Amino acid sequence: MTPKLRFPEFVGDWKIARLGDFFTFKNGVNADKSMYGSGRKFINVMDVIADTPITHDAIIGSVEISDNEFAKNKVVYGDVLFQRSSETREEVGQSNIYIDQQPATFGGFVIRGHPKQAIDPYYFDALLKTAPVRKDMTSRSGGSIRYNIGQESLDAVSVCVAPDLAEQRKIAAFLSAVDARIDLLRRRRVALERYKKGLMQRIFAQTLRFKRDDGTAFPDWVEKRLGEIAQIVGGGTPDTTEPSYWDGDIPWFTPTEIKSKYLDDSERKLTLAGLNQSSAKLLPIGTLLLSTRANVGDVGIARKECSTNQGFQAMIVKPEHDNEFWYYWAVFHKRKFLRWAAGSTFLEINKTEVSKIVATMPHPDEQRKIAAFLSTVDDRIGAVSAKIRAMQAFKKGLLQQMFV
Repeated sequence: MTPKLRFPEFVGDWKIARLGDFFTFKNGVNADKSMYGSGRKFINVMDVIADTPITHDAIIGSVEISDNEFAKNKVVYGDVLFQRSSETREEVGQSNIYIDQQPATFGGFVIRGHPKQAIDPYYFDALLKTAPVRKDMTSRSGGSIRYNIGQESLDAVSVCVAPDLAEQRKIAAFLSAVDARIDLLRRRRVALERYKKGLMQRIFAQTLRFKRDDGTAFPDWVEKRLGEIAQIVGGGTPDTTEPSYWDGDIPWFTPTEIKSKYLDDSERKLTLAGLNQSSAKLLPIGTLLLSTRANVGDVGIARKECSTNQGFQAMIVKPEHDNEFWYYWAVFHKRKFLRWAAGSTFLEINKTEVSKIVATMPHPDEQRKIAAFLSTVDDRIGAVSAKIRAMQAFKKGLLQQMFV
């Protein structure tokens, strides 16, 4: 009953206990919808699932409630907030701690755990994120359409705890130093993303211009329609009940898979027979996959020959233009696509409308310089993101070794 990694001054077994030995639990406020938007700071699920502990100023929500109701539903320093309900079992019971001296209140989809004995909140914040505790907690959730966990279930969750408050505090301080490093990297990434956004604003406003290698100016930018710059190709979906059309080698993308600049692989793959059966086309490497249905304006670059469903109008940029420049153009001008989109069930923009969109563009050689410059910034952002992932993996390893 001791962790694999432990500070040497502490000895003896940890103890098994119930979460209810340390906290009393209460459901949150369910006010009339007209009461939200002003008043007391109001913690909801989005605050609970945030990457950092909850502070008063960071809470976005608010609610108008009486002093008496606020007193009954007060959240104070050291309280733990739990997600009560979710569509997926894995998310039920996610938790976060409140670390502000100024009190707040909390909503009906949240359960508050208030300490009934001296604990270190940062220690319990880490403990409640360990795999054994999460497994026990989610196993106690129930429901069909949505999964829920109640106060009694939280009360019964089993935890293995360092009984010495000094050990709790030392573990918490060590993990807090790791969190501080992760937070610093996140803030660096945000700063780089803002820097990139500012650069793109200047570039596409033409207040930041590039020159030829010999120092001479490039020509003025000119207007072209997207249909003159790229071949616009729609997607399609083969018969999903025909096994021979699927589990092939051709990546088949849907709009929800656009999560980064480059698209390497898809959740589903077509066979050549499946591709030929539908209106989908085989798209070359480098094609800009532009989402034109529902998530209108999302864009990624295909790094393999691929195909798409009908939620895309892919752009095969003509050879004389720079492919990555047009990726950045599409990212910056997402609102152009949204303005052209229409529909009652969901927004959509068709091939004809995409082709008509007017773009002000630089000389191809300036396109290449712009793309190379912005790609360098993206590389810096990517390097910081990789460090964040590495630190998160390091912390996950610590949680496995510093807790039982």
